[in-house]
Amino acid sequence: MIKAAILGYGVVGSGVYEIIHKNEKSISRKTGGKTITVKHILDLRDFPDHEQPELFTKNYEDILHDPEVSIVVEVMGGLKPAYEYSKAALLAGKNVITSNKELVAEHGTELMAIAKEHDVNYLFEASVGGGIPIIRPLNQCLAANEIEEIYGILNGTTNYILTKMVAEGADFDGALSEAQRLGYAERNPEADVEGYDACRKIAILASLASGKYVNWRNVPTEGITKITRSDVAFAEKYHAVIKLVGAAKIVDGEVYCRVSPMVIPAGHQLSEVNDVFNAILVKGDSIGDVMFYGRGAGKLPTASAVVADVIDAAKHIHINKFITWKEAKEDFMIDPETVTSRYFVRANSEGVMDSFPNAESLGNENGEWFFVTEEMTEAEFKKVFADRGAFIRVLEA
Repeated sequence: MIKAAILGYGVVGSGVYEIIHKNEKSISRKTGGKTITVKHILDLRDFPDHEQPELFTKNYEDILHDPEVSIVVEVMGGLKPAYEYSKAALLAGKNVITSNKELVAEHGTELMAIAKEHDVNYLFEASVGGGIPIIRPLNQCLAANEIEEIYGILNGTTNYILTKMVAEGADFDGALSEAQRLGYAERNPEADVEGYDACRKIAILASLASGKYVNWRNVPTEGITKITRSDVAFAEKYHAVIKLVGAAKIVDGEVYCRVSPMVIPAGHQLSEVNDVFNAILVKGDSIGDVMFYGRGAGKLPTASAVVADVIDAAKHIHINKFITWKEAKEDFMIDPETVTSRYFVRANSEGVMDSFPNAESLGNENGEWFFVTEEMTEAEFKKVFADRGAFIRVLEA
C-alpha cells in the first residue's frame, strides 16, 4: 500500500482526494496492484463535515516525519511555504508531486536535483497544461526528437476574454468582468492578463525542450490589457484572430522565448482554440507538428494530471525518472531584437504606414490606421515605428 499526503485542500487538492477515492480500483490496477490511500491532508482550515476529518492536520511535521508517507502532493500554490515543504520532503526521501508552476519555474532545477540525489521523483505534469498531458510527452514520447518549436495558448482566462471580444464584440473590461463572474478570472487577474502565468509555463517547457534552465524573468512578456475591440475587428478583416501565445524556439542550442499577443491567421492549428481551452503545438525534427489540446485548468482536469503523477511515482518508488534541466554556464538566450516577424499595427496617424513601403493596408476607423508590415527584425521595426501606436506580432501559418 502506498500512502500519500496532500498539502492544501482547495480546488485542486479536493479534486486529488476525490479521484484517488473514486478510482481506487482502476488506480490499483495501473500501479501493478498497489493501493494508494491518502493518510494526511494539510490545511489551516477545519473541515468537520468531511467524510474523513481525522485526515486533516495543521502541522506539516506530522507528514514530514511519518515514515509511511512516501508521496507528498503539493497543491498549495505560491512559493512560501510550498518551497520549504517540498524541499524538506525530498530530502526526507519522499516523492513530491505538484501543480505549482510558480514553484517549478523558480526552484525546479534545485528540487529535481535533490530528487535525483535521493532516488525519488519531483513530478509536475499539472504545472503547465492543467489536465493536458505535455511534460511526460516531451520527456518520453517525443524523446527521440530534437524539439525545434513550441507555441502554446497556455492561459484559459486570457483565451476566454479574447474569445468574448471576437464572438460578442465585447471590450476588454467587459470580457474580464464576465470572466471574473464565472470564476475563470481571479479578483486580482494580473498574473493572467499581464502574461506572467503563461510566461512561467513556456519557461518550463523551453527548459525541458532545451535541457537548459530558462529563467522566466528573462522571457519578454506582454499581456492583453492593451488589446482593443478595434484590434480584434481589424484582425478579422485580415482573416485572423488574436491570442496570447507563449513561444519558444531552439536553434543550435540557443533558445528564443516570448509571451505576447499574436495575430493568428485562420487555418493555423491554434486559431480555433477558444473559450477556456488551452493548446500546445510542438514541432519535432522527426515527427513534425504535434498538438495537445484540452482544458488547461479546473478542479478535476488539473487533479487528474496530479493523480497521474502520483500513479507514476507509485510505480517508481526509489527509482528516479530523470526529468531535469541544467543551469547554463553561459548565456544561451537569443536576443529577441534579432528575431524576424511581420507586425500588425494600429497607428495613430496615416503617415506611419509610409515608413513601411511594403505594408498591407487594412483600413482605418476613428482616427486609427491598421496595416501589416513586411517581415523584419524587431530592432528594425521598432526603429522605424518609434511608438507611433500599438502593434501585435503575426504568427505565420
